[in-house]
Amino acid sequence: SDSLHIAILASILSLVIYWLIRDSCRVRNVNGKHVFITSCDTELGTSLAKWFDKRGFCVIAACATEKGGQELRSCSSLSLKTVNLNLADSNSIARAVVFVNEETAGKGLFGLVNHAEGAAPVAPTDWLTIEDFHSVLDVSLLGLIEITLKLLPLLKKAEGRVVSLINTKGLMAFVGGGYGLSTWGMEAFSDTLRIEMQHFGVKVSIVEHSFFRAGIVNSDVNEKYLLRLWNRLTSDTRDSYGEKYIVEYIKAQRSSVKRLCDSDISKVMKCVEHALIAKYPRIRYRAGWDAKVFWLFLSYAPSCLSDMLLHMMFPAPAASGRSVPGVLINI
Repeated sequence: SDSLHIAILASILSLVIYWLIRDSCRVRNVNGKHVFITSCDTELGTSLAKWFDKRGFCVIAACATEKGGQELRSCSSLSLKTVNLNLADSNSIARAVVFVNEETAGKGLFGLVNHAEGAAPVAPTDWLTIEDFHSVLDVSLLGLIEITLKLLPLLKKAEGRVVSLINTKGLMAFVGGGYGLSTWGMEAFSDTLRIEMQHFGVKVSIVEHSFFRAGIVNSDVNEKYLLRLWNRLTSDTRDSYGEKYIVEYIKAQRSSVKRLCDSDISKVMKCVEHALIAKYPRIRYRAGWDAKVFWLFLSYAPSCLSDMLLHMMFPAPAASGRSVPGVLINI
């Protein structure tokens, strides 16, 4: 009996040591390898481009505006290149792919970092139209899928890596809008791609990250967008929610952002760096405490428990008969 316990403990210890050694193996000489990063005129995208530029990669940073590209070039090395990219426009994607082909000059693409921040805020589903969903899905899901598909030949040539940055909203659905759908879709797309590309030496990883303050810089814009949605509702829909609902809903969003946001964006960068330079990158990374604990726990918890928590966080419409703010809002 004692011998069996010792054998089991020794086996577990050996597996842990083996995993740690394997996880610490790095790709040799990353200098000069090309990495393409999307949405580099957002704070997270800019930080990623600068991070990998300093580590010797040849960064190709895709920016939605020429101004964003100029600002990034002004504070980076000469090896960093920028290209305009509108992920909702197939012609813009095609031009960006041609640019990457020219920059890599037959060497192939070592890394693709997929990142897109949703332009529209979350909102109750019956406040939205199909155009509201398109405005997010065309960029954060379909656009990322299209750029990935068109860059696959270059990634296969270099036996490179694809890293998809996905907000923890991808772990569970809790509010309406297209952004949650896009994260779920990118999870599914990345998993399928990972399994299929293993045959070609291409490695695919997912970085599930927290709500970082860098991604919440436009909270005033989001609140104005919510107010526009509210004002365009029919009188019947507004009456069913009650006039106080929009005020309490905005308070609930502010409270949840304040409670869950992390200020250390380097946690994301370190995960992406490991996914790019580790000899054996992990399938999934979780950056931030809420990604590792809070959302992960809720995604596995019984639905009745997660539903109860969300009911406590957000207000109820007047028509429900429980027209009071969420319990957790004013904590």
